[in-house]
Amino acid sequence: MSTLYGLDKEIQEKLDSKYSVAREQEAREWIESTIGEPLPSDDFHESLKDGVVLCKVIGKLVPGQGKYKESRMPFIQMENIAKFLAGAEALGVPKHNLFQTVDLYEKKNMLQVVDAIFAISRYGYKAGTCNTFLGPKLAEKNEQNFSREQLNASNAVFNTYQYGYNKGANQSGMSFGARREIAGRDPYAQYK
Repeated sequence: MSTLYGLDKEIQEKLDSKYSVAREQEAREWIESTIGEPLPSDDFHESLKDGVVLCKVIGKLVPGQGKYKESRMPFIQMENIAKFLAGAEALGVPKHNLFQTVDLYEKKNMLQVVDAIFAISRYGYKAGTCNTFLGPKLAEKNEQNFSREQLNASNAVFNTYQYGYNKGANQSGMSFGARREIAGRDPYAQYK
């Protein structure tokens, strides 16, 4: 990995400072419980870098999506990561919750990798393909169906808040465009 300078270095330092080892450990445990085997290395990045473990995860969550090749060749490892990301999208994970292949392969943004694993766990749980999830549960869609009568009744309601009328507010003594004297001092004196 090349040495970073200037703005690139500052950005990388900022990303590294936000990284949480506790969240990494949660992600590690979730992956191990999902695939039913321990990660091959104590180094989280090294365990995921070839994409094999990630493909095993996506294979459990989205049947038929977990095909991978074991190889030491970089382009095959990156291809495995790309297959994982495609499987995550097939699961319903939005693209903005995922990472780019270089984020993991070149260890550029491990924070985003861990965040993506959290998101994938939630979508897998929602789909019913895994028993646990990480982070907050996904919100359920709450559709409201109103009858034509209810919609028409809502049109008859006069919204006083948008016009500045509020029964609870005390607006006495206020007038549009008036200057206020505060304790005998003119707040606008400095501008004269």
